[in-house]
This record gives sequence, structure tokens and C-alpha cells, in this order.
Amino acid sequence: MAKRTVILGSQWGDEGKGKIVDLLTPNADIVVRFQGGHNAGHTLVIDGKKTVLHLIPSGIMHAHAISVLAQGVVISPEALMREIAMLEDKGCEPLKKLRISAHCPLVLPSHILIDEARETALAERAVGTTKRGIGPAYEDKVGRRALRISDCLDAKFDEKLKSVLAYHREYLAPFGKADCVNERHTKQIIEQFIAQVRDCVIDVPIYLHQAIKDNARIVFEGAQGTGLDVDHGTYPFVTSSHTTVAGVMAGCGVPPQSIERVIGITKVYTTRVGSGPFPTELFDNNGEQIAKSGHEFGATTGRPRRCGWFDAVMVKRAAMINGLTHLAMTKLDVLDGFGKIKICKAYRVNGQEWETPPQVGDLSQCEPIYETLPGWQECTQGITEWQQLPQNAKAFLLRLSEMVGVPLLLVSTGPDRQDTILSIR
Repeated sequence: MAKRTVILGSQWGDEGKGKIVDLLTPNADIVVRFQGGHNAGHTLVIDGKKTVLHLIPSGIMHAHAISVLAQGVVISPEALMREIAMLEDKGCEPLKKLRISAHCPLVLPSHILIDEARETALAERAVGTTKRGIGPAYEDKVGRRALRISDCLDAKFDEKLKSVLAYHREYLAPFGKADCVNERHTKQIIEQFIAQVRDCVIDVPIYLHQAIKDNARIVFEGAQGTGLDVDHGTYPFVTSSHTTVAGVMAGCGVPPQSIERVIGITKVYTTRVGSGPFPTELFDNNGEQIAKSGHEFGATTGRPRRCGWFDAVMVKRAAMINGLTHLAMTKLDVLDGFGKIKICKAYRVNGQEWETPPQVGDLSQCEPIYETLPGWQECTQGITEWQQLPQNAKAFLLRLSEMVGVPLLLVSTGPDRQDTILSIR
């Protein structure tokens, strides 16, 4: 059993990472979020009861595991306080098991104002963000003006807060929103937040290095997916952080040799929220059936997800970039009842075939080249044994694995924790 495992999305997010992290946490001592913010939406279904997490790692539902927010994460004080309260209402005690990096930048209310104003001004050219201030918060981080948790514990907190809010007012002035920046309200939120989490704040790299030295079992939980990575995704329609395995090293301060296993969470079809190219997107009854059967609505925004056939070109590239050691295939049951199922094995651009995404031109110009496999009419929901799957379903899964070049580790056959095939063949 690998001691250090990275869980990340191999597509455009929404692959079902939360369930897999929750599933693996019984064998973990620590679960770490290494990037993103409350624009993530990880849904857990345990004994039929649903919990949606946006910031706190998905391992929080297990009493023994420590949950860590590393400095690659940007934290909305309001969102985290709401999440803590929600978990407490469910009988969980998150503050006893939560550790937060002192170097996490904060997402302020004015970041949200900037995000909303910019997306509205872009109109049809909008990126399609969640409008939760994540991008502007990362911009402040890279611009070296972010307000971090450590700043809020410093004697010069008031001075630093005034400085960043002055910048936000200047930025919002052309949008007519400068007066919406409320320093007093922002300060009150931060002070309430710090009072609640002060005892959870630690030096994350030191903590994790000691844990590795002690041979602790650690799961690193990613948000979004490889296709949304700021460097390797479908730029500019991406998120503002590193959603790939490199985000673990950058966001946590751990060395690459400490990672033993990298699991790519992968839907058996493809979805995308927001704007951006999507070669296998479906606009027919098949797309509608996938969306309906898969309940494809964003856990964070509630927006309907665009749906399409499995894109092996995209996932193969994700496997290469991340060094995937295994695939965890999710939502197999959504394809129950399809007579035929398609897999995109290559792209065609101007008459030329590509088995990897072309780096020149718009991905939207790529025409998918499909391989068609027979579907299955039996119900797979809730199946927990590989041998119980319909033969065509097994053939389909093995073909996906073969195309991507990464072995299958497990298969999810439903939303609940128990709806999982843990042993292949």
C-alpha cells in the first residue's frame, strides 16, 4: 500500500474526487488540500446522506484523519466558517482535526466584487468563473500584495488590510464599484475567522515533512481537473492554480520523491462547466440523457454541466503530465442503457489526425475521431464486484484504460461510498 497518494482530476473537474478521497481516507492519517479555493465542490454520499465540501478536505468525515489546508489554497473566511458550521451541525468536530497553513492567502469580499465586475464586463467573452473571487485572490498572491493568515496575526494587520483594499478600490473605480469595498465589514469578518481558527494555524511544510519522516499515510486532494490547470489547461478558460501533480510540491512544500502513487479520477464520459472548447460535446439526445442520468449540475454554482463522450486524447495527455499510476473510473452507471458508446481516440484538424491536442490554433477547431463500442442494457448501479459487471461494460472500461495507457484501480458505480468496485478482475 502506497504511503503517499495524490488524487486529482484528469479532465475538466467534477470527476468525483471527493468520493474517492473519502473512500481512501480509512487508510490515511492525513488528507491535504493543495490548491484551489471554495470554487471546488466535492460531494460525498455516505449512507444516502449528501455532504458538499468546498474547502475542507473530503477526509474530514473520518474521525481519525487530520485535514490540512496547505498554502497553495486560497481561503474565504466566510466560506470556511460556513463549512465548519455545516459540519458541526452534522455532528462532526472539524476544528479538532483541521490544520491550516499560516501562508494561505485570503479571499476577501472585494475579490468577489472584482470577479463579478470583470466577468460582467466581458459579456460573451467571459471566462465562466464561479465569481467567488478565486482568480483575483491568486492575482494578489502573484502580485505580492495578498493578505495571508500570518498577516492577520501580525501587529501591522490594519496597515496591510488598508493597503490591499486601497488597491481593490482603485481597480473597481472604472466599474463604478469602488464604494462597495467596506473595510470595517471586511475586518470584522477576518477577526471573527481568526478567533475561530487561530489554534489550527501551523507551518504546513514542517508538519508534512515530519509526517513523511514518521512514515505517515498521506492523501493529497486536488480540486478542479488537469484541463483547468493554469499552465497545462485550455487557457484562458482555466482556473488560477496548478491542478496537476506539480501543485502538490508547490502548494505543500513537499519533495517530488515523497509521492508514491498518483490516481487520476476520470469519468467514463466528459463534462465541462463554463466556457471553453470541448471537442466531444454533445448537443443531441445522448448529451441530454447523460446530463439527466448523471445529475450533471455544478456542486458549487448549480450551473448545468456540458456533457460529451469520453475524450481519450485529453486523458492520455493528463496521464503524461501527471505521471498517473492508476485510473479511478467514475459514474459507470450513467451509461446504462446506451446501445452504442463512443470514445474519442484522436482529433482531426484541417485533414490531419492528432493523437495529442495540437498546440497551435483553437481546440474548438478539433473534430473528434470516434471508436464505437457496444453498450449494455443491464443496470450497473451499486455493483461492487468486477465479475458482476456486464461483459460490454468490462470491455468498455478496459478499452479506456488501454487507450490512456494507465491501469484501472477502481470503478465507481454510484454516488454512495459503498457503490464501488475495489478489485479489478
